[in-house]
Amino acid sequence: MAVVSVAIDSIAAGGDGVGRTNGLVVFVPRTAPGDVVTAQISGKGHFARGMLRNIVTPSPVRIEPPCPHYTGDRCGGCQLQHMTYDSQLVAKQMIIRDSLRRIGKRNVDAPAIERSPKEWRYRTKLTLAIRRRGGRWIAGLHPYDDPVRVFPLADCPITDRRVVAAWHEVMKADAYFPDAKELRGSIRITRDGPTFVMIGGESWAARDQFTAAVPSISAAWWEPAEDKPRRLLYDRRSDRAPSASFAQVNAEMAEILRAYVLDRARSFNPKSAIDAYSGAGHVAIALSGDGVRVTAIELDPDAADWSASRLIGSSRAVRGRVEVELPAALPADLVILNPPRAGVDARVTETLEAEATRLRGVIYISCNPATLARDLSRLPSYRIESLHGFDMFPQTAHVETVCELRPAGAVA
Repeated sequence: MAVVSVAIDSIAAGGDGVGRTNGLVVFVPRTAPGDVVTAQISGKGHFARGMLRNIVTPSPVRIEPPCPHYTGDRCGGCQLQHMTYDSQLVAKQMIIRDSLRRIGKRNVDAPAIERSPKEWRYRTKLTLAIRRRGGRWIAGLHPYDDPVRVFPLADCPITDRRVVAAWHEVMKADAYFPDAKELRGSIRITRDGPTFVMIGGESWAARDQFTAAVPSISAAWWEPAEDKPRRLLYDRRSDRAPSASFAQVNAEMAEILRAYVLDRARSFNPKSAIDAYSGAGHVAIALSGDGVRVTAIELDPDAADWSASRLIGSSRAVRGRVEVELPAALPADLVILNPPRAGVDARVTETLEAEATRLRGVIYISCNPATLARDLSRLPSYRIESLHGFDMFPQTAHVETVCELRPAGAVA
């Protein structure tokens, strides 16, 4: 493999630095805009993957990463710890802009981006891979260049210390884990303490011993292998919010984003709305409190039940897939979309295209600029009214985007 000199000029969506040399576009992890580096490259055509060999000239935005796992274990959980926080925000603005221009064919400027209140220790949830090592188990993350290997995690400086402490307690009880070759686990901080989800294994004979060995864990679930239903082991919390269901890991930033979405939703003065991929229904519940008739669509049963019990008036929660349930929930004045990283099913955009003359607008909350851009390319009957970034995940290349859409012929 050839070794080349590359001047890095931008950050790609996955966090790699991007440079050009001898007609090649080269992607080099752990580099920053302004770096001049040497990299060992491999690839085909006009694109190459580079392995950083030497930093010839460091960028003005390059800093020393504070996490020993980032450098010593090449941890893949973060991608941008070696860059100043302001430069991370600029990179994420460019990622959003470039994705919408290149994939979505939308001529947009780089959007404003909201800073996270915390740059470190913001994560209130941490999911780790669990692997056998000798007669014990380890829990950790994957190196960015080796998705199979798992290194044991001692600390994670972007994660709340209470989560890390709870993980250490869980791992001391590893003698009572399910019978399996490999597992995953997830710990989240709630108002009543940490909760835990064990993922994997076909049998768990020692689960009672496990629960006795982790007294700080306020609630625990088990998701057996082969897509069997999630089981509640116990829940000692007074607030029975659906902790095992999806929720944003940066709670303070999530509140800022939710307030922004509600402000944009209310600007449409809707009488009816659909909150698709609604999760526990925080946005739907707030809008129903305003007197809006809301249909909240969510696949997760715990989250759907939670929102159903709190929606007001004629609002309702529907458990199911958005692509299946959306047509029956229409017509509505407003549709809010908050899909996972994969974006929305093509049937969702087809349905929204057919409704373009009747909808007042669509608010799309995305955690993946590439799939947002793809979905926007399928919505030619809508124009982008506003675009705003939210840094939900400092030190990583991930970014949240809120895209407000109106039918192309609508008056602003």
